Amino acid sequence: MDVGILGILLSLVLLMYLAYRGMSVIWLAPILALVAALFSAGTYMMASYTEVFMLSAANYVKLYFPAFLLGAIFGKVMDDSGAAKSIAKVIVNKVGSNNAILAVVLAVSVLTYGGVSMFVVVFAVYPIAAQIFKDSNVPKRLIPGTIALGSFTFTMTALPGSPQIQNTIAMPFFGTTAYAAPALGLVGAGAMFGLGMLWLKRREAIARTNGEGYGIHNESECDDSEENNNIPSATIAFIPIVIVLVLNFLIVTFYFPSVDTSYLANYDTTLQKVNGMWSLIIALTTAIIVALLLFKKYMKDIRFSLNEGGESSIMPIMNTAAAVGFGNVIKSLSSFELVKEGILSIPGTPLLSFAMSTSLLAGITGSASGGLSIALDALGQVYIQKALELGISLESLHRIAAIACGGLDSLPHNGAVITLLGICGMTHRDSYKDIFVCTLAIPVVATGVVLIFASMGVV
Repeated sequence: MDVGILGILLSLVLLMYLAYRGMSVIWLAPILALVAALFSAGTYMMASYTEVFMLSAANYVKLYFPAFLLGAIFGKVMDDSGAAKSIAKVIVNKVGSNNAILAVVLAVSVLTYGGVSMFVVVFAVYPIAAQIFKDSNVPKRLIPGTIALGSFTFTMTALPGSPQIQNTIAMPFFGTTAYAAPALGLVGAGAMFGLGMLWLKRREAIARTNGEGYGIHNESECDDSEENNNIPSATIAFIPIVIVLVLNFLIVTFYFPSVDTSYLANYDTTLQKVNGMWSLIIALTTAIIVALLLFKKYMKDIRFSLNEGGESSIMPIMNTAAAVGFGNVIKSLSSFELVKEGILSIPGTPLLSFAMSTSLLAGITGSASGGLSIALDALGQVYIQKALELGISLESLHRIAAIACGGLDSLPHNGAVITLLGICGMTHRDSYKDIFVCTLAIPVVATGVVLIFASMGVV
């Protein structure tokens, strides 16, 4: 085996293992990137650090910080005002306590698709989920898988227009928007939602047959204090979410394409590259302003919420930027050409090999956004060229890459998985099986289904 390949494999295995052990990718990534560089002939380590790792990490922050920042602030406002809880409660009430799993999945899905951060959604919905599962006598161990299905799968990567970062990362690379390949997105979303619900309902049925109920748990899971009941009505709570979805669509589809943007040539860019991100920025900013006006009386300290929201965006983007820096160092090594040749030689269309490489990198880094960013940085231009040569839509590349990154990312060392289990008071042994099926196995199957439809020309 080529020594350089050995170094790449060693650094990847160590990154996955040490991240699983709870060590931060922020400091692991540069060290392990240099470990890989050490094995590669003709590579200068300090140059690899300052001119490759740091440059690519900084460029990633430049491209995506607005989406991380505004998304985090929006989610924090929705959470602190009680709007997220209000939306979750009304959905649960409408669906009924006899459909505990469906009610929670729908509540989480609406919030995630509306732009609320997946981490915020978990905090906001868990107390409600715990109460309805207890009332319906459904095992508590199924809560993490249920929340994960609604937040870590189809609303994150497949539904057209989703403002989640996993759906927006590809926009500058392909010149697409958050609504890219809507038909493929709906096919993937349908597959993930349908199969996920079948799995969870089957698990519930088996538990009932075995006489297993909610279980005995010591923690206080639901706070029904008067303070927590002082929240906006669901009608008002939905308004900011509707604004994000509708305004983003209107701006990206009608406004920017209709105005003169020739001045962008002075900035060495084009409307195609910035349209999606600009539209998302305007939609989220507008939604935040409207939410602050609507929910002012429900919020204890607006300044605190804005500060907390802004600060909470730093760690996620720095973690992802570090993963991107790591990937770009690997990409710069001479031995990576052998890796790239192996990926590009995968039989089938570029869509298949791009999906596989994206999912594998997401699994290695334990991050959907990190894996997708690395795949785009390392292989994006190659696949764009191959797609154009074969007449494959760049929108299809966007949608398939987004769905694929939400597959193997959910291995046990994934930060979102660990956070979800911690909030729910469950362990990997208790609940990871359902998370694995709903957020890893089923999205992989859904990716295959979408690939079939894409090969038939569906966009």
